[in-house]
Amino acid sequence: MTAILGISAFYHDSAATLVVDGELVAAAQEERFTREKHDHRFPKKAIDYCLDEAGLTPEQIDYVGFYDKPLIKFERLLRTFLAFTPAGYRSFRQAIPLWLTQKLHLTRELSRGLQGRYAGRYVYTDHHESHAASAFFPSPFEEAAILTLDGVGEWSTTCFGIGRGNRIQLTDEIRFPHSLGLLYSAFTYYTGFRVNSGEYKLMGLAPYGDPVYKEAILKNLLDLKEDGSFRMDMSYFNYCQGLTMTSKKFHDLFGGGPRRQETEIGRREMDLAASVQAVTEEIMLRISRHVHKKTGMKKLVLAGGVALNCVGNGRILREGPFDHMWVQPAAGDAGGALGVALFIWHQLLEQPRHPRVGDSQKGSLLGPQFSDEQIGDTLSALSAVYTKYRTDDELCDVVTDLIGKEKVVGWFQGRMEFGPRALGARSILGDARSPRMQSVMNQKIKFRESFRPFAPVVLREHVDEYFQMRRGEDSPYMLLVAPVQTSIRTPVASEDATARGVEKLRICRSSIPAVTHVDYSARVQTVDRHRNPLLHHLLSRFYEKTGCPVLINTSFNVRSEPIVCTPEDAYRCFVMTDMDVLVLGRYVLIKEEQDKQAGEADRAAHLAQFQLD
Repeated sequence: MTAILGISAFYHDSAATLVVDGELVAAAQEERFTREKHDHRFPKKAIDYCLDEAGLTPEQIDYVGFYDKPLIKFERLLRTFLAFTPAGYRSFRQAIPLWLTQKLHLTRELSRGLQGRYAGRYVYTDHHESHAASAFFPSPFEEAAILTLDGVGEWSTTCFGIGRGNRIQLTDEIRFPHSLGLLYSAFTYYTGFRVNSGEYKLMGLAPYGDPVYKEAILKNLLDLKEDGSFRMDMSYFNYCQGLTMTSKKFHDLFGGGPRRQETEIGRREMDLAASVQAVTEEIMLRISRHVHKKTGMKKLVLAGGVALNCVGNGRILREGPFDHMWVQPAAGDAGGALGVALFIWHQLLEQPRHPRVGDSQKGSLLGPQFSDEQIGDTLSALSAVYTKYRTDDELCDVVTDLIGKEKVVGWFQGRMEFGPRALGARSILGDARSPRMQSVMNQKIKFRESFRPFAPVVLREHVDEYFQMRRGEDSPYMLLVAPVQTSIRTPVASEDATARGVEKLRICRSSIPAVTHVDYSARVQTVDRHRNPLLHHLLSRFYEKTGCPVLINTSFNVRSEPIVCTPEDAYRCFVMTDMDVLVLGRYVLIKEEQDKQAGEADRAAHLAQFQLD
C-alpha cells in the first residue's frame, strides 16, 4: 500500500487530500472544520480527517506533497521588491516576517503539523504543475490539452501543455506580473468586494451592467494579442509594490476611487463588472483557441482560480474549438493539494492511470459523513423536534411536497463536498418555479446581496430541455453557465424592456425564474443516479409531481461563513435563519414545530450553546 498526503497551506484555502494506491480517498478544506472562511493556516484538522477516513496514522504515510515551491515564490517577492524599490517597502515589510518565521521553513512546519510522526520524503511541485495535475489526472480523458489560469504561482500566471496517460507536460506560460487572475481581482477590489473571495460576486454582478469600459480596458490596461497572450500596463496597478490592487492612474481612468465595502453598488460598478467579465471571456476564448491550435487536442482540462469563472468556461465549450471539456471542481488553491498527491503517484512513481467514465473525482463528495445514529444523538442532545423516515422513498416524498409549498429546505446528506460549490450534500434547496424564491433566499436565508443569482440543479436527462446544452451533457460540478432555452422564456413586457441595474430583478424571465439570471443565463449543475443517487431520487420525485426536473441549489451556509460540515453546523444555520425545513439524513425538522415545542428559555439555551445569542 502506498499512501500519499497532499497539502496546500499558508496562502489561501488550506486543504488536505489523501490518495491511497492511486485512489482518491479523502479531501477537505481546513475552513470547514475551523469555521473560518478561506482559512490559510496549516490544515491540521483537514489532515486529521483524511487520516481518520483511511484509518492511517502519520507514520503510515509514504509521501507528503506540498502544492508549490516556496523558495521560488520568495525569489519572486525579492525581485519584485527590488524592481519597485523604494515604493514596495511597506508591502515587503509586512510580508517578510511571515516568510522568515514560517514560509521559508516549510519542511519544519509540515513536520510540526504532523506532530513529528512522519519521517518520509517531502515533495514540492510547481504551483501550476499542481493545478495541471489536478485538472488532468482525475479527468475522464486518456489525453487532453491542459490550461491553468490563476493569480500567480511562483512566477507563472497562465500555463498550458498536454496530458497523456500518466504524464503531464506544461510547455508555455505567461509570467507575473501579467495575470488574468490579478486583473480580475483588481476590478474585484475596485468595485468594493474582497480579493480572493469576492470574484464570484463580480461575475454575478456583470449581467446587470453594460460593458461600456471594455475598450478602455483593452486600450489602456493591457496589450492583448490574437493568441490570448497579453502584457499589462503596471502603472495602472499597485499589487506589485503596495497594499492595494489599483493605482491613482486606474482611479482617474474610471472616474474616482474604489467603492467602499458595504456601500451601495452603483451603475459604475455594474458596468465595470460587465466590462472586465467581457475582457476575461475574450482572453479565455483566445487562449483556448491557441492551445487547441498548438496541441491539436480535441479535449481540454482546466484548473486554477480563473477556471471557476463558469461564464467563461461555458463560452469556451459553446464557442471554442474543443469537443469536450473537464474542469477541476476544486480549481483554486485547495485543489493543488489533490494535484500534488496525484502527481507523485502517477508521474513520480510512474504508476499507470486508467481514466474512468465521468471522472475519478467521485462527484467531489470526499469530505466527512455522519451516520443516522450520529445525527440522532446530536438532535436528541439539542432537544430538537424531528420525524425520522424509514426509507429514502418516504423521505423524498415528504421533502418534495414541502419544496412544492415554497418551503426552503436545508439538505444535509452523505459526504461533504470538496471545493467551493455545494453539490447536493450540504445544500439549501428551493422551488425554481417560484418568482419570490430568489429574493427570499438571498435576504432571509443567506443574508447576502440581493443581486446574487442562484444555480439550478437539473436531472441530466432533461438538461437540454431547459438549457442550451447538448442532450445529456454532463455538468456535475456547477462550473458551466449556459443560456436558458428560448422555449421556456417569458416575454418581457414593453414597460420592463428598458429596466436597468437591479430593476431587472423584478422581471420574471422564464418558467424557472428563481434560477434564471437577468441575462437569461444559469450556472447549471446536472445530477445523475451514479454520482448522487439520493439527490437524483429527490429530483425525480419532484419531476413526477410537478413536471419540472429543476430545483434551486445553493450552498448550505450564511454570508461570510464556510459551508456547513457537521450536523451541529447545519442545526446552527437552521435556527439562526428563516429556513423552513432541515433534513439531516432521514431526519426532518420543521421550523414551526421547533418554535412550538421549545419555550423561550429552551431556545435561548440552544442559541447560547452555539454562541448565537
